[in-house]
Amino acid sequence: MRYRIRTSRLVVWPLAVGIILAGSLWEAQVAFRGLLLLIGCVFVSIAAIGRLWCSQYICAYKTKHLVTSGPYSLTRNPLYVFSSIGAVGLGFATETLAIPFVLALMFALFYPKVIRDEEAKLAALHGEPFKAYMARVPRFWPRSLKIVEPEEYIVSPVKFRHALMDAIWFMWILGIIQMAEALRRAGILPTLVKLY
Repeated sequence: MRYRIRTSRLVVWPLAVGIILAGSLWEAQVAFRGLLLLIGCVFVSIAAIGRLWCSQYICAYKTKHLVTSGPYSLTRNPLYVFSSIGAVGLGFATETLAIPFVLALMFALFYPKVIRDEEAKLAALHGEPFKAYMARVPRFWPRSLKIVEPEEYIVSPVKFRHALMDAIWFMWILGIIQMAEALRRAGILPTLVKLY
């Protein structure tokens, strides 16, 4: 966990500075830039809502119990699925195609090992029930949209509040990206590079 967080920070902070100081070569293509921003907003909202949905199910249960309902009935790693959608959405919000591609590539290179390590821990902790779950539910992208949900579910309000703050960061970063673009256009921030 510490390795993942440390590595993420080493990659994310320089990338964030680059994103803030990068402009779009689609400047003259107003409709296309608008489409890219719209795609970004849709992806970011799906990510934020999806992460909250996941958190509702794992708040207070994360490793103590094997959670297999809600989003966990579609994929074994829904938090990572929604995070990847959010990261790519933030890339599209830069109104480029290069940045979402780089973010998707980084996610594809970095997170499979993280996911395998977490699954090994869960397999050791939960044994046969986890192996049956692995056989039934895909690791990442859902094969089906048949959701298994209980009528009622107990949630820890304190942990859910923390999850809410984690999910809202996607929206705040989207705003920061748009503010940086406005500051670049006003000549307050420099544009170091322009990307497609």
